[in-house]
Amino acid sequence: MSELRMRALVLAAMGLALVVTGSPAAPAAEAPAAAVDAQGVLAATDAIRNPKRSFGLTTTLIEYHNGRQTDTSTLQIYAKAEPGSGQYRNLIRFEAPARDLNKLMLKNGNDLWFYDPSSQASVRISPRQRLLGQAANGDVVTVNLAKDYHAELLGEEDLEDGDRVLRHCHHLGLTAVSGDVTYNRIEMWIDRDNNHPVKSKFYAESGQLLKTAYYRRYERELEVERPTETVIIDGLDRQWVTIMRYSDYAWHDVPDSWLQRDYLPHFKPE
Repeated sequence: MSELRMRALVLAAMGLALVVTGSPAAPAAEAPAAAVDAQGVLAATDAIRNPKRSFGLTTTLIEYHNGRQTDTSTLQIYAKAEPGSGQYRNLIRFEAPARDLNKLMLKNGNDLWFYDPSSQASVRISPRQRLLGQAANGDVVTVNLAKDYHAELLGEEDLEDGDRVLRHCHHLGLTAVSGDVTYNRIEMWIDRDNNHPVKSKFYAESGQLLKTAYYRRYERELEVERPTETVIIDGLDRQWVTIMRYSDYAWHDVPDSWLQRDYLPHFKPE
């Protein structure tokens, strides 16, 4: 990517950061429409974010602070839905930087494991632990939010999306149904015309805003228009921005053996 192109992307991301706290308050939400099934809307937006069968993709994380790139990481992600629960199991291989090459993360149910080939040890880790910048471990795994959260319709709002296009959105409040998920509470804005996720706010159990995310650059991937970029902005320091880019989507028959903790020392990249 050219320096000019990179600079333009950084400025766009920083512009979103200014929107989070520097713009006038949004108009008051309309009264919730009783006919809207909030849990159904959440399930529909899960289907936008997550392909319907096992797949692979590349996720690139880029961290910026005060407009300067400070770190980056590249992950190869394999995901497969469990037939019973509908929740995803994930195997994540670190591809870059070189110091992290071939390290692995495994998500099985709500358990998350980290494997380091240098020590050949796997340890359980928290999905809330920071991976890079504002991206937590739980942000890079594939999850169906409708399985982990109870959704409530808070209203209908007009909102600018990550590409500065005005969208008419369902405003949902999500409350965790168990204590082992990444966030205690989430607010989510979903385009009412196509169920595209537009914006989310993620909160700690204390009620503190941890981060704001914008979903943008929709492209057709694996039969559905999906966001290929998420911009994550810190809840306290809006100059701290992490961009997650999704590429190389492909249907992939993920073997069940890959998704077992005991198999991690034996995994070989394709």
